[in-house]
Amino acid sequence: MTTSTLRPVIRRQHSQPSRDGDGVAIQRLHDFGGGIDPFLMLDELIAAPENDAIGGFPPHPHRGIQTLTFVLHGGLRHEDHMGHRSSIGAGDAQWMHTGRGIIHGETPFTDDQGLHAFQLWLNLHSRDKMSAPTYRDVQAAEMPQHTQDGATLTALGGSWQVLDGKRLDGPLDALAGQGAVAHLRLDSEASLSLSNTATTLLALVFAGSLDANGDSIAQGELATFGPGDTLTLTGREATQLLLLAGEPHGEPIAHHGPFVMNHQHEIEQAMRDYRDGSLAVSPA
Repeated sequence: MTTSTLRPVIRRQHSQPSRDGDGVAIQRLHDFGGGIDPFLMLDELIAAPENDAIGGFPPHPHRGIQTLTFVLHGGLRHEDHMGHRSSIGAGDAQWMHTGRGIIHGETPFTDDQGLHAFQLWLNLHSRDKMSAPTYRDVQAAEMPQHTQDGATLTALGGSWQVLDGKRLDGPLDALAGQGAVAHLRLDSEASLSLSNTATTLLALVFAGSLDANGDSIAQGELATFGPGDTLTLTGREATQLLLLAGEPHGEPIAHHGPFVMNHQHEIEQAMRDYRDGSLAVSPA
């Protein structure tokens, strides 16, 4: 007979207000010390419906990370040095593998419910930090869903296994650190159980509150789960959360602004490359 082990909450972090760019309020969670490896940062982006003059985030560089942006309301327009120009709206996502360097800008826009989006940073393994940059949009219709008794799980990327049920494979299948990202909606008192043994398993509650294997998680909290194989989530009220899973790189992290490398001298090289214009130039 197979027995399951519930994964306990072993750490809690609270989002903090921040501001980058123009016209967007940010609730930020981050850990550049390896505590949520392979993840680095998660921003919740918010603007009111009447805010129709959002400047957003003008062109800026990145090296050494991936970003995943997921939109609930409103949207973002993306443009980068490689010629990608696109927009994502409600339910859509975009993924950017910055590798050795991308220069991009993002302009948010609102709908009748304003702007509500998330941007996740994933750390790249050292072997991939100077790889070729790539970019991809994913539409809401491409994301598989599982609906069960007031619970709806949407898989953005990686694999998610419903306990005693089906497996959902999100379209973003190249997330760093074997990463997986999902959006879960729970009606009040609705529950969903998942089978998950990823070393890093996180839940960010951004609306409502829930019980997770007997532990409570409040709005604005990022919970880290300990070892085990089963996660049962129950909404105390109408609740929404993001689920993140992955495998740590276990490597040194050096961070400065938009650059994340393994060592300080690599950060200094990234800044020189950006200043002299070579960061976004493909090697011969």
